[in-house]
Amino acid sequence: MAPSALADIYPIPARHYSKSSTVVACVLHGPRDLRLETRTISDPGPNELQIAIKATGICGSDCSYFNKFRNGDLCAVEPLSLGHESAGVVVALGQNVTGYQIGDRVALEVGVPCDNCRSCQRGRYNLCPKMRFRSSAKSVPHFQGTLQERINHPAKWCHKLPSHVSMESAALLEPLSVAIHATRRAQIEQGDTAIVFGAGTVGLLTAAMAKVSGATTVVIADIDHGRVNYALTHGFAHKGYIVTPRKNVGETAEKLAVAKELAADVMQIASLNDIDFEGADVTFDCTGKEICMQAGLYATRPGGKLVMVGMGTPIQTLPISASHLKEVDIIGIFRYANTYPTGIKIISAGVLPNLDNMVTHRYKFGSVAEAFNTAGKTKDDSGKLILKVLVEM
Repeated sequence: MAPSALADIYPIPARHYSKSSTVVACVLHGPRDLRLETRTISDPGPNELQIAIKATGICGSDCSYFNKFRNGDLCAVEPLSLGHESAGVVVALGQNVTGYQIGDRVALEVGVPCDNCRSCQRGRYNLCPKMRFRSSAKSVPHFQGTLQERINHPAKWCHKLPSHVSMESAALLEPLSVAIHATRRAQIEQGDTAIVFGAGTVGLLTAAMAKVSGATTVVIADIDHGRVNYALTHGFAHKGYIVTPRKNVGETAEKLAVAKELAADVMQIASLNDIDFEGADVTFDCTGKEICMQAGLYATRPGGKLVMVGMGTPIQTLPISASHLKEVDIIGIFRYANTYPTGIKIISAGVLPNLDNMVTHRYKFGSVAEAFNTAGKTKDDSGKLILKVLVEM
């Protein structure tokens, strides 16, 4: 029986089904140069699982690599498979692996740290300087992503899924982990007011996690009416604000004036007409845009927190006195750590809005290029809202 057929049959007693075989992988060779290629895959290593990938979400960093062959300061120097929001089925086990069996459904945590450095030993393995993250060009040779039929991955970084959790929701565990990490670092308290700039996948999930964490007023702001409306109608946030983009804003003073106006408008909605309202207890910027960081500082109350979730403009001009004079803590977020078990429990318990509904567009593996073109937009050709694009294997 062919390996591809074996991947669809779960109760196989053998730990391996071949010494080596081939898989089809989606490989990026340059800007928008995406190719389907055949690669050789060996049996999993002693502590690895071989996973048949079933679902992979496309995120902003994937789109950046697709369009520019780089993501921020990270430039790919060799062919790279993209994809890191993934779930699949175990099809082979390494000889030292225990606690798993063929047929187990798993979500993949695709960052593999060294386990030995100071950050790893303190449980903050997301900050490991030797971290290898699938689909990222940071390490060379690049750690190939999950847009391929099967991959070998350390069993330690695979997480079993309850039978009632879909592959779509499991793929969204990766951006949900960012939201869990951000809200943990924010230390939200019961009754807090939170403002979220950005209503993309991470912004929506951050808003939802702020609600789960105890915030009783969550306001989400975005330039896209469809995304704000989605957040409100599906219960991700309590209130929404549609930002009107300003063009031709020149000098720093003018930019800060625009940011103050934005902050004032969002604060008015967040205040619930409380005349003593001083600002949000916690503000999350999930855009990485300079104006949102500026507005976030103005919109946060004295003693509050501004959490930098989105990674966008690398160098920004900020009204830092707004932090000094109000003792607003600015908190950085980089990926996540120790979040997947929590995320699985949260999804399993049904306390979040239905994550399957966030997948607005699905594509088969042979249409990956079309999937990337769609993921870079906010609406498709028929005018339908685009939130999360998923590739099904």
